[in-house]
Amino acid sequence: MNHRRLFIKQLGLTSLAFGVSSSFPPSLFADPPGSKQFFDISLAEFSFATSLFAGQMNHLDFAAKAKNEFGIDKVEYVSMFFKEKPTSKEYIGEMKKRAADNGVTSNLIMVDGMGNLGDLDAAKRQQAIDNHIPWIEAAKELGCQAIRVNLDGEGSDEEVAKACVEGYSKLLEIGEKYRLNILVENHVGPSVNPDWLVGVMKQVKNKYAGLLVDTANFVRYKVEAMTIEAYKNAKMIATYDKYDGVRKLMPFAKGVSLKTHMIDQEGKEKETDFVKLLKIVKDSGFKGVIGVEYEGSFLKNVVQMPGDYLPEAEGIKVTRDLLKKIGSEI
Repeated sequence: MNHRRLFIKQLGLTSLAFGVSSSFPPSLFADPPGSKQFFDISLAEFSFATSLFAGQMNHLDFAAKAKNEFGIDKVEYVSMFFKEKPTSKEYIGEMKKRAADNGVTSNLIMVDGMGNLGDLDAAKRQQAIDNHIPWIEAAKELGCQAIRVNLDGEGSDEEVAKACVEGYSKLLEIGEKYRLNILVENHVGPSVNPDWLVGVMKQVKNKYAGLLVDTANFVRYKVEAMTIEAYKNAKMIATYDKYDGVRKLMPFAKGVSLKTHMIDQEGKEKETDFVKLLKIVKDSGFKGVIGVEYEGSFLKNVVQMPGDYLPEAEGIKVTRDLLKKIGSEI
């Protein structure tokens, strides 16, 4: 397994790239007669990272593109693609209008780069909490059911866990006022260790707490800075079994992100048994939203990682079809 691919999403990159996209008639995406899934499908905006970073796609066009080109009517925004806009009533209003005009539901915002909720310094931890508030307000205005946050900090895993319980709990109190879920993803630092994350979640007592379970983020790295240059010298610290990890995290799940990398036209990826993964998700009793998150184009065009990756639109389509197929069969 090439673990480097699983680290890329953690970088929060702003590099430019070139991308390939294509359009497919929505009629091709209709569910076959009699098909039924135990979940709804959404589309994660990071699937378009290549086009967005290259300036070939406007963030405001995301909702329409999801519906009209891929037949998906729920979307998951990523804060880095409109990071200067959460307090702009005009901009958020335009996002809301475009989603409504296309019959699209705004499901959540993935929020990155707002500071560490597990910072050992109480003042910095509080600043991180405050930094998330505009995103909570934006998500509420858009009609989202949640924002997704990260749990991380500098220190021992035990120290960071204690700080995360405090910081996350305080942020949840704010989320509760807005009746908005604050979900944690197994994404960076110690949070990719399912046992660590479960330990934190068991200490948090708030009905608006929960997880956005990522099916691929179970590799931990040590990196000096969130840049491509630093990444080249990143050290892999530990790996965790993804199937065991998903099984442990699902009791806390309020959302799932199905991530694909080097997937082929038949929906096969040598690193992942998606049938096994989705059976674990179903067996947990989950009946929420599963997000399509294809990263292959980003890895090829932004990171310039060698491999036989599908173009952006094809990768999204194949991942979506795979999700529908397995979901209807199991």
